[in-house]
Amino acid sequence: MSTLSKFGPELRRRRQAAGMTLDGLAARVHYSKGQLSKVETGAQRPTAELARLCDTALGADGALSALAPTGPGPALLGRRRVMAGAAVSALALGVPPAAAGQGTRAVEQVADAVGSPLVEGVRALFDQFRALGQTAPSAALLPALEAQTRALPALAEGAGTRSGRELYLLASRFAEYTGWMAQESGDERAALAWTDHAVRLAAAGGDRHLEAYALVRRGLVTFYAGDARSTVDIVQGAQAGRLPARIRGLAAQREAQGHALSGDRSACLRALDRARTLLDRAAADGSAVTLPVIGTTHLHDPSAMTTGWCLLDLGLPGPAAEVLDREVVRIPVHATRTRVRYGVRRALAHAVAGEVEHACDLAVPLLGEGEALASGTIRTDLRRLARVLARHPRNPHAHALAPRLAAALQDPFQPAPVREAASRG
Repeated sequence: MSTLSKFGPELRRRRQAAGMTLDGLAARVHYSKGQLSKVETGAQRPTAELARLCDTALGADGALSALAPTGPGPALLGRRRVMAGAAVSALALGVPPAAAGQGTRAVEQVADAVGSPLVEGVRALFDQFRALGQTAPSAALLPALEAQTRALPALAEGAGTRSGRELYLLASRFAEYTGWMAQESGDERAALAWTDHAVRLAAAGGDRHLEAYALVRRGLVTFYAGDARSTVDIVQGAQAGRLPARIRGLAAQREAQGHALSGDRSACLRALDRARTLLDRAAADGSAVTLPVIGTTHLHDPSAMTTGWCLLDLGLPGPAAEVLDREVVRIPVHATRTRVRYGVRRALAHAVAGEVEHACDLAVPLLGEGEALASGTIRTDLRRLARVLARHPRNPHAHALAPRLAAALQDPFQPAPVREAASRG
């Protein structure tokens, strides 16, 4: 029996020994149950990336990867495919076919020539997904994002070394964004799983820095769960001096939010100062950006916005409202998710400051857009706003807004009994 033909039976043996169903393994590696079933029966060849994911999920210590079609690099399989069809691919894309029979280096040049337009197309597709994510419900967007993220590693394996590396890195961005949309849809477990997947994909592309940014994303999950201590502890691991300034700056911002949640004003302000210095340094860096920027791209001054966010949690709603008033109006109109997310916090700051009528006026135009987005993070502040306004039952503005707030807090992607239980809670 060949090494490759042993893969499926060994995968099934290890999965069953671990007491894991096909559904369970599919959820861990983000492949469909049908794909895994075909791999186990030998009807479909496993990719090197799938083998690595299964190794991790089943604790196989590389035993499955040793049975998969791997080699000295993630692009080896791609080279073989290109060698078999380089002339056809070259002719199809207008690349001179002379390199098709001239050895590995020439084949690699053809592979990268073929892969370059693909990289640009995938990058443009990612930009389109991020733009769509500003207006579409996160749960509705997830299936397409998940499918795209799963497909990209196979494309990376079929490209040349340089193009394959870039495709792996783009796949990691897709996975990270999929994790954010999963969190927005209220699935924290899936958010963390996709974030971990993004780290593995980035490593396959030669980028070890995304592992640090994954800590920033994990910190956001614990932050929204109200765990200030864990938020601070997690993101401090993403602030080592060898890391890019942008990642350290984003980590410092998340640390500041954690300190604000615990009421530590001095530590919060120190972290905010570090964040501004690092993000300013990153913005001034003249190096070319070949990948989508990590983190938000729609805030005029992320440091100022985070400061306003933190001031509210520090119990300073007046100063928070002043900062948020200035920054929210700078968010582009088309960035609906970002505008609603920070706009609701702005309304909350005014409500906590006792400006109930103004808070209601700010909230009204946001509610319809917030309902359409079905955002878990936005609903977190809407719940706080509802609790604050409930303290003013005789205020006509608060009274009139209450039914609309209740409607906005319903999750349209949950079954009705779950929505009713959530509303009672």
